[in-house]
Amino acid sequence: MNTADKKPAVDRSSYHHGDLREALIGAVLQLIEEQGAENFSLADACRRAKVSTAAPYKHFKDRDEILEIIVMRAFNDMADHAVAEVEKHGPGTPESMVALGKNYIGYAVNRPALFRLMFGQNPKINQARNVQDEGRRCFGSVIEQVAIYCRANGLEANALSIATRLWTFVHGMASLIIDDKYQNVVPGLDLDAMLTEATIDLLPTRPGK
Repeated sequence: MNTADKKPAVDRSSYHHGDLREALIGAVLQLIEEQGAENFSLADACRRAKVSTAAPYKHFKDRDEILEIIVMRAFNDMADHAVAEVEKHGPGTPESMVALGKNYIGYAVNRPALFRLMFGQNPKINQARNVQDEGRRCFGSVIEQVAIYCRANGLEANALSIATRLWTFVHGMASLIIDDKYQNVVPGLDLDAMLTEATIDLLPTRPGK
């Protein structure tokens, strides 16, 4: 399960204007993905970006502010990829709803440390208003796709409730995958098939079907 996710490179050729800011964000993102969000300091990021330890404070209040920016961008990135995956399969189709789940799980598998940071590893980051707003916007895109599915199939259903159930399933599945729980407990399990079957089961159908 892969996404078209691309990791931003740190360009050290110039630090004029906004370049230093972006270089530091890029360095922190690299460290998160290599070591986990809890295992590096801002000084480590400065060394990675080849700047002085005073440099970040020209652009950021502290380390947490950089983490907030990274998490906000990650939610935006996840939502954009989800919409792109839906478009490939056609909005309103069962295949598009399965694609939403695969996109979510693919993001977690490809970027587990970032995924953990996005979903509660650091309570202070997750309680930041801007982060919460971006997280809600990301989830809102799922609700919108569920609503499109219901309209396309002539269904009267609560899109929020359905989206929440789908999210609950794929988030749990993603967490189990990145923690190697399936591999340890039920090796050889066909995860794609399970995701497809569970998604279809969670979607509403017309009465009598």
